[in-house]
Amino acid sequence: MIKARSGRARLIAGVAAALTVLCAGFLPPQGAVAASYAPISGAGSTWSYNAIHAWQTNVQQYGIQVNYNQVGSTTGRAQFGQGTVDWGASEIPYGVRDGNNFDPAPNRGYAYMPDTAGGTTFMYNLSIGTQRVTNLRLSGAVIAGIFTNKITTWNDPKIAADNPGLTLPAIRIVPVVRSDGSGATAQFTQWMIATQGSYWSAYCAAVGRNPCTQTSAYPVQPGSAMVGQPGDLGVSGYVSQAQANGAIGYVEFSYALQTGFPVAKVLNAAGYYTQPTPGHVAVSLLKAQINQDKSDPSKYLTQDLSQVYTDTDPRTYELSSYSYMILPTTSDFGLSANKGYTLGEFGKYLLCQGQQQVDALGYSALPINLVEAGYAQLQKIPGANVPTATTDIVKGCNNPTFSTDGTNTLANNDPQPPACDKQGSSQCTSATGGAPGSGGASGNSSGQSASNGGNTISNGPSGSSSSSSRSGSSTSASASAGRSGTSGPGGSSSASAAGGSQSASSSASGAAGSSASASGGASCDPTTGICSPGATANGAATNGTTAAGGVVNGVPVAAPVGLGDGAQVALMALAAALLVGLGLAPALISQGNARRRNRRPPGPFYDPRDRR
Repeated sequence: MIKARSGRARLIAGVAAALTVLCAGFLPPQGAVAASYAPISGAGSTWSYNAIHAWQTNVQQYGIQVNYNQVGSTTGRAQFGQGTVDWGASEIPYGVRDGNNFDPAPNRGYAYMPDTAGGTTFMYNLSIGTQRVTNLRLSGAVIAGIFTNKITTWNDPKIAADNPGLTLPAIRIVPVVRSDGSGATAQFTQWMIATQGSYWSAYCAAVGRNPCTQTSAYPVQPGSAMVGQPGDLGVSGYVSQAQANGAIGYVEFSYALQTGFPVAKVLNAAGYYTQPTPGHVAVSLLKAQINQDKSDPSKYLTQDLSQVYTDTDPRTYELSSYSYMILPTTSDFGLSANKGYTLGEFGKYLLCQGQQQVDALGYSALPINLVEAGYAQLQKIPGANVPTATTDIVKGCNNPTFSTDGTNTLANNDPQPPACDKQGSSQCTSATGGAPGSGGASGNSSGQSASNGGNTISNGPSGSSSSSSRSGSSTSASASAGRSGTSGPGGSSSASAAGGSQSASSSASGAAGSSASASGGASCDPTTGICSPGATANGAATNGTTAAGGVVNGVPVAAPVGLGDGAQVALMALAAALLVGLGLAPALISQGNARRRNRRPPGPFYDPRDRR
């Protein structure tokens, strides 16, 4: 009896030990990780807000809570320096002189990390009669003239020279600028100083600005038609009003996509008019000079865009740039180890999986050099758990711009602009930005050139144009390379064109994403911009589905991240079988012992009554 009990004990102990080992092998340590997360807060850039908002929404499914307030880059830097937020977001670093104002570095440790790349665009609202213009082209000199009040009507000869296929109306231009401290304003005025310095110098004199430096607060000239609005949302909201015909403002590309309005193609140094598609931005930022002096944290990873402005690659979009996250490198102002760990996990997500989503939002995914530099900055956060080996970073990073060997696949596969986008007597007729028929963020679209002198307006969901002699239809080319976003909350986007129609879809795989098409649909009137109920100007339904270029947020799911892996499912089945065995083993062993006793021959002291 003692031996039997000992055998049963050993069996039960062995089964329990095996079950423990198996469970430890495939069950994620969710309890330990979840317990180490702590809510983190950030503030700053509106330029990068659409991407940050998508990321903070998607990481909720992992138990990460991120709060972000889009108050503008200037206020965000101030709040980080004061310790009221854990991290900041800005397009401009500390230490930049703005007129007589100087923004000193904060009294806490910090580091810059690239988070979003994209283009500052010129979203406009312009119609000829009842038809909306969607294929406007502008040179740098014309843009500078508009935003310094030197060019004030749309039929100005300088604008006509950029647009041989359009006869624009004699109506007033309403430039819309940022009224708050803005990184977009700083980038725009920096570009003007570098490329159109005489315009900015004259404007500084007109508004009494001395010294005439770049600025994050755009000065509005009294008595002019210029209007100031807070945030990218304020600028895009003003321009997109039905009564704002003639308005043009500078915003991050994603805001034009969201509102369903076109952006001007900008003339580059190669003589081509381009818009900031993800591929064009990626190509442009290959020329960005990144400060690699690690001994000076105030400058390390800051950007010098002077070579982007002069790049002779035909695909270049001159106003391409990237935004920074400002990370804490010390435990001041209540930065606990749990907060540092959470911020590190959020940073890893946005550098890799999060970049799968940004193309559809109107940004461009960060290339490998900025991702690796970003990981190096994340390692400086107290409490962060970040890999240090480059090979580990590349293998574990689901970023769409590079392959496992580090090749920048997005830039390599970006198509060249069509011939009709070259400066000259022809003009492409395809729509741009978020306008119906544009193809949204994939917008490497081209149309047949309009005939000279005709009143040609690129319109309609098919991208076709009306002309005195012929019409054009739009076609698109999209580049897809690198790793596909097929896991987790990262999204993927695609665009195609057939017969002049455009369609696009975005999905968040690993979660229940939503998509809608915008091919030739009648939900929005292309001439008035008025949409039927349940839709917006870019074809996005109001129930949360989106058309090309709309915001795509992954839907949080409750299932474990690894659910569905074949090996894990097999191990789970084996563990279940062991659990069943553990429950049945004692009863089976007892029955076996009883049968053995019944078969045992009678002993010398056998009494038949023992079997009763």
